[in-house]
Amino acid sequence: MTITPTNMASGSTHALNELRRVVSAPPRAGVALGNWRWTVRQRLAAVRDVLVREVDQLEDGWLAARHGAAIRERNALLVRLAAQGRAVLEAHDVEPVRADLLRLVADVARHVQRLHDLAYDEVELELGGSE
Repeated sequence: MTITPTNMASGSTHALNELRRVVSAPPRAGVALGNWRWTVRQRLAAVRDVLVREVDQLEDGWLAARHGAAIRERNALLVRLAAQGRAVLEAHDVEPVRADLLRLVADVARHVQRLHDLAYDEVELELGGSE
């Protein structure tokens, strides 16, 4: 099955909401911190899986540059996800990691919105738009 911006919506929204929910709650010391780290890693993997399944075929025409920009943005987000996955496990102080993760969640949400906008523009072009 090919993942497109329109059918990616529910998966990405759910994965992002779950990651945001876990990261928003400050972890407690001890065993709870270990559980928090493990849960965050699982949620990061779910978000990564959604990003990896994105369509990265460039279309000809006026949207090709935006497709290319979306692919580059996705690849940069994947690099950041990998770095945060390591930081979650290795950082002694998780507060800076939590702040970085919340920024990452916001950036992924913006990326998903750009994909939706791109899909809308493709449909608008096919249907003739409002002109």
